[in-house]
Amino acid sequence: MFDIGFSELLVIGVVALIVIGPQKLPRVARTVGHLVGRLQRYVADVKADINREIELEELRKMRDSMQKAASEMQSSVDAELTKTADELNKAVEGEKKPEVAGAEKPAQEQKPA
Repeated sequence: MFDIGFSELLVIGVVALIVIGPQKLPRVARTVGHLVGRLQRYVADVKADINREIELEELRKMRDSMQKAASEMQSSVDAELTKTADELNKAVEGEKKPEVAGAEKPAQEQKPA
């Protein structure tokens, strides 16, 4: 996080020892340690929340693309089924017409005889 080396920490410790005093320094160091720990936990929680939001957004995009693909597939299947049903209906109607015409011809042939 910060680029602080050992020599910088040593200088900060010596200055804190002089300014705060040897009796209060352990208590102040403990308090600073607790505050730094809280800050690190808070930063980790914020990072985790941001990562969850990013993943959630990616999942939403994936869901939307899957729904779009599914609806396109459904519409193509529906169109193909409609086309096939129309072709079958035309074929069935084409077969029925000669039978009906064939049934009428013997009836007409019987009248003149």
